Amino acid sequence: MASSSMKLELLLSFILLLFISISSSKTLVLPLTNSISKAQFNSTHNLLKSTSARSVARFHHQRQRHRQRQVSLPLSPGSDYTLSFSLGPDPAQAHTITLYMDTGSDLVWFPCAPFECILCEGKPSPGPNRPPNITGAHAVSCQSPACSAAHSSTSSSDLCAMARCPLDAIETSDCGSSACPPFYYAYGDGSLIANLYRHTLSMSSLVLKNFTFGCAHTTLGEPTGVAGFGRGLLSFPAQLATFNPQLGNRFSYCLVSHSFNDDRIRHPSPLILGRRDGEHEHGEFVYTSLLRNPKHPYFYSVGLAGISVGKRDIPAPEMLRKVDATGSGGVVVDSGTTFTMLPASLYNSVVAEFDRRVGRVHKRASEVEGKTGLSPCYYLDTVAQIPGVTLRFVGNGSSVVLPRRNYFYEFLYGGDGATTKRRVGCMMLMNGGDDAELSGGPGATLGNYQQQGFEVIYDLEKQRVGLARRQCALLWDSLNREKN
Repeated sequence: MASSSMKLELLLSFILLLFISISSSKTLVLPLTNSISKAQFNSTHNLLKSTSARSVARFHHQRQRHRQRQVSLPLSPGSDYTLSFSLGPDPAQAHTITLYMDTGSDLVWFPCAPFECILCEGKPSPGPNRPPNITGAHAVSCQSPACSAAHSSTSSSDLCAMARCPLDAIETSDCGSSACPPFYYAYGDGSLIANLYRHTLSMSSLVLKNFTFGCAHTTLGEPTGVAGFGRGLLSFPAQLATFNPQLGNRFSYCLVSHSFNDDRIRHPSPLILGRRDGEHEHGEFVYTSLLRNPKHPYFYSVGLAGISVGKRDIPAPEMLRKVDATGSGGVVVDSGTTFTMLPASLYNSVVAEFDRRVGRVHKRASEVEGKTGLSPCYYLDTVAQIPGVTLRFVGNGSSVVLPRRNYFYEFLYGGDGATTKRRVGCMMLMNGGDDAELSGGPGATLGNYQQQGFEVIYDLEKQRVGLARRQCALLWDSLNREKN
């Protein structure tokens, strides 16, 4: 096994391989595109059913992994935000790659030619996702810290053995020429085998040489890759922060509200790398501290003290306020999950208070609940009277008032093939399951639907997450005017 000094030397070698050239700006603004596509569905309720089912699958898969750490589950169209970049040093020959931007995973991976996707019929690939031929990329060594990170921190000796290094080479730590073995990731409804490579990656004025990524030639049910923005050595922010902490140690996004209506998506959602001038530290942003999760260190976990429905405060169970030594508890702030998932005890209390206020005016739409996977739903034959909802995070003054559209969605429903439609509305929070069964992972997830219309800041230097109300389309316009 390599000595501590040799491990340090390898880490420094890994760092020195990464070269970054950027403009002198303190920030870089990139576009996130919502991948909503009603063309995949013949009705709004079918779209909602698919999206709610995938939110549940992603949440529960975190407890069903065969390995300790694997990337999170990309969701279906209608809920995801994508990010595009170029791969290759020559702009004229570079490949454009579009991936799901995911704060719930810590690896950048994508399909590579030749590519085979098993059981991928009907699963669209957003953007010009022609699998690139990565000729010119360099395989990552089995001795690299990046290789250990991809293999759940497996020792370099074990990785060299997996790469079929001779014993004498392993004993003398002379396996640098052997490539990192393939690694396996399993999802809720898919899986992949990938190898680690380094190549040039470009986004706008940002150029990263020897950027580390996973290249998958075969996947099961997963035709599109992921740009992991989680906490980990291989994540995009971590690799960026190695040489430019200003850009990599702080990022934010502002998701344009879409309400499952693709006609409203006229602006991209800004992804902001770094700290922009004039950004307020206090006042408009509500901050809550990040919690360390020893089992899932790549998650952005925070504590939730409770939820207010109208004027009634409903306390959160103790498991949501902190993360214990087994990795259980806390709330994951996740760009890749659509709807917020809550443990049953809190969800049922919220629903009971919500229904007490709304149900006395509007009739429950049980048929719609079965068709969408959401509950409670109501027929809105009169003006909707909906109570306010506030998330109360751990920390003084860490309360966030949700806009009504972030937790109550209204649409026309008439059943499949029906000509007469009625206006209905559904609460957009979901039941994550019994509290006792939510062990070994997060107790709840704050989904991207509830994050719409907020700028969400991930401050890695101060270990906190902040939220502030924004008109995200206007923010995109103003940031691009400043750039020009």
